[in-house]
Amino acid sequence: MALFVPVEAFDLVIFGGTGDLALRKLLPALYHREGDGQVTGKSRIIAVSRGALKRKAYLAMVEKALRENLPAGDFRAEQWAALRRRIHYVQCDALAPGKWGALVDLLAGAEDRVRVAYLSTAPGLFGPIAQGLKRNGLVTPASRIVLEKPLGRDYESACEINDQVGRCFAENRIYRIDHYLGKETVQNLLALRFANSLFEPLWRRGVVDHVQITVAEDLGVGGRIEFYDRIGALRDMVQNHLMQLVCLVAMEAPSSLHHDAVRDEKIKVLRALRPIGGDRIRTHTVRAQYTAGAIDGATVSGYIDELGGAKSRTETFVALKLEIDNWRWSGVPFYVRTGKRLPAKHSEIVVAFRDVPHSIFPAQSYELQSNRLTIRLQPDEGVELSVMAKRPGPGSFELHPVSLDLSFEETFGIRYPDAYERLLMEVLRGNPALFMRRDEVEAAWHWIDAIVAGWEEHNQKVESYVAGSWGPSGASTMLDRDGRNWQPES
Repeated sequence: MALFVPVEAFDLVIFGGTGDLALRKLLPALYHREGDGQVTGKSRIIAVSRGALKRKAYLAMVEKALRENLPAGDFRAEQWAALRRRIHYVQCDALAPGKWGALVDLLAGAEDRVRVAYLSTAPGLFGPIAQGLKRNGLVTPASRIVLEKPLGRDYESACEINDQVGRCFAENRIYRIDHYLGKETVQNLLALRFANSLFEPLWRRGVVDHVQITVAEDLGVGGRIEFYDRIGALRDMVQNHLMQLVCLVAMEAPSSLHHDAVRDEKIKVLRALRPIGGDRIRTHTVRAQYTAGAIDGATVSGYIDELGGAKSRTETFVALKLEIDNWRWSGVPFYVRTGKRLPAKHSEIVVAFRDVPHSIFPAQSYELQSNRLTIRLQPDEGVELSVMAKRPGPGSFELHPVSLDLSFEETFGIRYPDAYERLLMEVLRGNPALFMRRDEVEAAWHWIDAIVAGWEEHNQKVESYVAGSWGPSGASTMLDRDGRNWQPES
């Protein structure tokens, strides 16, 4: 049974409190933590937005969001009653220095309490909000600030945001969030690698053939289309989510789980990534947009149609071949892909091992397959090891691939907490291990910027793929050139 340790009383100030992230993710996460007894004492949740809302109207908005976003049957009146007592609403224009009075008054007298400012806003507001907190005397010794992704749109803008926020908060008080780091399965990747002697001797060149990382979404861009059209899949997903997964798969063992020990090893991976430029842009990168198609039998529009017919070269799918120039991984490609309007919401890491050097078995109605370790991040979190076994029965010696499958939910018998539940509790405890350090963010942007520049320099083609497919043909061709294919086959 899971042990839920309560956190001390806090004030959580959510800037952008009426936005999609707050209503769809943050408040449902706090609802679950309230139900498990982790939110205690006189803790308060203070939603901040520019809109002129009464508290009653905001609570109605939150209740509606909980009923829509919680799993069926999870909404309970008594649990909502406990949470609603903690929720406050404050109208505040972050860009207007004279509009902070109501927030200042509400927080007055609680300077000794843990105070977290969660910036669920556009990244352009991160600096001004941090400056407003400091200018109004709201940065206390127990204050922390949480920055949502994406942190800027390139290396230069990320550095500017980091500088602005860094002038108001010490680095150890800045929590740059990547919700993939809060997923239980991602955390289990550390346990799998470093708590088991079985895998470490195999986790290297000479044994591993290649690594694949897939983060697929069946949804389109939706209400984010104006924002998304300025960003694209490379900046929106690869720079943060996929880069972090690459780091966790490829990094060396840290000396401990201390947050800086872990992050020191991740930054080494980012610095060892071979830049993708020149002719390698065409062979190591694929970008594409979805066109109209069908998902689960429902017809969906293409990206350009959703954009109102305007021309756009923004990619909704990207696939890359990464190479890590160090002793452990030299010569082992990492293939990553992510996209919108793919057949299913599906995220996994596949570690593909090399073939056996020589088969002693007769060539009879079987295909000897290499072993694969699959770490499923969503939707069915778990670990699967594919091995070859003899098919039962007398007579011929036939081999068949079988899976040793561990489902975490079935094994531990608990509801799997959402990533934001874990991350919010870690911020409140003051543990930055699951958050990105400044040098990580900037190193990732520096590597990504070279790809963006290469696309522009070489006028890289934006391919198309039908919604409901696994992406453009170019993504398969990229692996075909190396004699490999995506898993599962697509």
